[in-house]
Amino acid sequence: MPRDRRDYFYKKAKDEGYRSRAAFKLKQINEKFKIITKGDAVVDLGAAPGGWLQVAKELSEGKVVGVDILPIEKMEGVETIKGDIRLDATVEKIREKTNKEGADAVICDAAPNLTGNWSYDHARSIDLATSALECAKKILKPGGKFAVKVFQGDLFPDFLDKVRQSFVKVKAFSPEASRKQSAEIYVIGRELLSGAVKMDEEYTVTIEDIGASGDGIAKINDFVVFVKNTKKGEKLKIRIRFVKPNFAFGERIEQD
Repeated sequence: MPRDRRDYFYKKAKDEGYRSRAAFKLKQINEKFKIITKGDAVVDLGAAPGGWLQVAKELSEGKVVGVDILPIEKMEGVETIKGDIRLDATVEKIREKTNKEGADAVICDAAPNLTGNWSYDHARSIDLATSALECAKKILKPGGKFAVKVFQGDLFPDFLDKVRQSFVKVKAFSPEASRKQSAEIYVIGRELLSGAVKMDEEYTVTIEDIGASGDGIAKINDFVVFVKNTKKGEKLKIRIRFVKPNFAFGERIEQD
């Protein structure tokens, strides 16, 4: 490995026909976390110049959409949108171009223009990543996957907690293609939660049926919650203890 990793991956990208060295970051992320699988509908936020779009198309071979406030040079088999991901109008355009039930994966390698003021740049990176997260929650299908770049700093733990509130599995990862001195890190979220219920929240439910395993079945806004040691027709207060994309487990709250 050459001493200057930036030059190594820059030259490698040129040799292999990628628009940016960042293409290898997505390859390494996907090798570890399988964010994109064949047939997935993928949306790349902040996609210009298109290095991640190229890799996403290779991995998915399906619907791939790139979004940026800057124009993206045309790419075979990829649709692009010029727009701000914070705007509802842009979100609607994305929905129109992805599968009716939503995207399988949302990826984002965007970064703010750097000023040299680290506290300011870090805060802007967190703000951009948060916008990507909010957009992803609107366009992903339940169980969908998410990967976003962010700069490390004092605001990073709070951002990580926000991602944990929306995905079953969350990891932070630094791919080899990132420079050693870089503060960038990628947050990976897998299995998007529906948002119908929240961990540790309390709800009053009625047991509508008993499942094959003997657990009571309740519904919160049509979202299924399993509760142990209950009877059909029983009304009770529960606390959510575990959430999956399509169902959750709750426990009875004993009344005084």
